[in-house]
Amino acid sequence: MSVTESETAGTAVRSAPAVLTPRLRLVLVLLLAAQFMLAVDFSILNVALPVIGAGLGFSLGHLQWIGTAFALCAAGFTLLFGRVADLFGRRRLFLGGLVVLGAASLVGGLAQNPEVLIAARVFQGLATAAVTPAGLSLMTTSFPEGPLREKALGLNGALMSAGFTTGAILGGVLTDLLSWRWAFFINVPVALAVLFIAPTVIKESRPDERPKLDLPGAVSVTLGLLAVVFGLTQAGERGWGSSSALLSLAAGVVLLIVFWVVEGKVAAPLVPLSVLGKRSVAWGNVAGLLAFLTETSLVFLLTLYLQEVLGFSPLAAGLSFGVLGLGTVVGGWVAPKGIGKIGSKRTLITGGILQTVFTAALLGLGDDRSWMWLLLVATFAGGVGNMLVIVGFMVTATSGLADHEQGLATGLATMTQQIGITMGTPIMSAIATAAMTGTGGAAILGGLKVAIAVNAALVLFGALTSALFLRGARSSAQ
Repeated sequence: MSVTESETAGTAVRSAPAVLTPRLRLVLVLLLAAQFMLAVDFSILNVALPVIGAGLGFSLGHLQWIGTAFALCAAGFTLLFGRVADLFGRRRLFLGGLVVLGAASLVGGLAQNPEVLIAARVFQGLATAAVTPAGLSLMTTSFPEGPLREKALGLNGALMSAGFTTGAILGGVLTDLLSWRWAFFINVPVALAVLFIAPTVIKESRPDERPKLDLPGAVSVTLGLLAVVFGLTQAGERGWGSSSALLSLAAGVVLLIVFWVVEGKVAAPLVPLSVLGKRSVAWGNVAGLLAFLTETSLVFLLTLYLQEVLGFSPLAAGLSFGVLGLGTVVGGWVAPKGIGKIGSKRTLITGGILQTVFTAALLGLGDDRSWMWLLLVATFAGGVGNMLVIVGFMVTATSGLADHEQGLATGLATMTQQIGITMGTPIMSAIATAAMTGTGGAAILGGLKVAIAVNAALVLFGALTSALFLRGARSSAQ
C-alpha cells in the first residue's frame, strides 16, 4: 500500500462502523498484554534493588544503574524506533522487539554478575523502545478513529498506568516469596504467548515506498534524549548543581536544537516539523508529559512517606498502591465515554483538575497511620483524574494524522511517556531533599509536602495549557 493509498484506506477505515470483531478483540488482547508487561518492567525491580545488590555484588553507588540502564534506552531510542516501525513494518518491529525482550529477560534472570545484569537491562530498554511505539501504532491503525480507538486507547492507558503500580507490588511479592530473578523470568512466558499468536491475527502495516531514513536526525535526537535522561538521573542522585548533571543536560539541549535544525532542512525528516506544529500533537504531548511525570513521581514520594514516616515495610507500602491502581482502571473505563460525550479537550481538563485537587489534598497528611484514609481516598480519585488525562492525551496526540504517520505519532507519545516516567522521580527527589531542614520523620514529611505541592502545581499547569491551546474537537463519532 502506498502512502497515498494508506491515507485513503485510513479514511475509509475511520468511516467504517465501529464494531469490535472477534479478530480485533484478539488483536487488542495481545497488544494490551504486551504493553502491560512493558509497564510492569519500569517498576518491578525497585523494591528488589537492595536484594539484587547483595546477591550479585553491586556496590551502593552502582546499584542505580539497574534502573538507569533500562530508562536511558527506553526513553532515548523510542522516537527512532517509532519511525523505523513506519518505514520497515510495525508488526515486524513489534515481534522482533518481543524476541529481544524475552531473551534479555531470561539472561537477566540467570545473571551471575553485575555486568551481565546491566547488559540485560540495556536490551530490555531497547526492546521496550521498539515494542511500545510499534504496538501503539498497530493499535491506532487497527482500530478506526472514533469510539473504537478511544476504547482501545482507554484500556491501554489504564493498563499502562496500572502496570507501573502492579510492578511495585509484584516486585515485592516475587522477591519475598520466590526470588528477585522471577521479576525477569515472568516476562518470558508472556512474550512467548504473544509471539506464538500475534503473527496469525495482526496484519503487517507499512507503506510500500519507504523514504530514506533521516540518519542525521536519528543520531542527533537519540543522543540528545540520552543526554537529557542521563542528566536528569544524575541530578536526582547528585543534586542539580553537579557538573555531570549540568554538562549532560546542556549537551542534550544542544543536540535537540541541532535535531530541530536538521529536520527543517532534510527531504525526508525523521519528525516532519509540520507534524510537530499541529496543536493536537504539540500540546497533547505536553499534557501527557506532565501526567506521567507527576503521577509516577507521586508514587515515589508516597513510598517515602509510607516507609520513612509511617514505618511500613516495602511490601506493605507496595500493596497500599493497589487503590491507586484501581483508580487508574476506573479512569481508563470512564475516559472513552467522557471523550465521546464532551470531547478529548474537556476530558483532559476535567482529569487535570481532579488530579490537582486530590494531589493537593495530600498536603493534609500527618505523621501517624490514622491518615491512611486520606492517602487511599486521594490516590484513588487522583488516579481516576490522571487516567482521564492520559487517555485524552493519547487520543489527542494520535488523531487527525494519516495512517503512515501513526508510527511517528505513537513514537512521540511513547517518548513523552518514557521521559515523563524517567524524569519525574529525580526532579521530585531533588525538590524533597532540598526542602528537608533536618532529620527524622517530621523533616522528611516537610520536604515531601513541598514536593507534593510542586507536583500539584505541575498538574494544574498541564490543565491550563490544554484549556488555552487545544481546540475543543469532540470524538469523531459525534
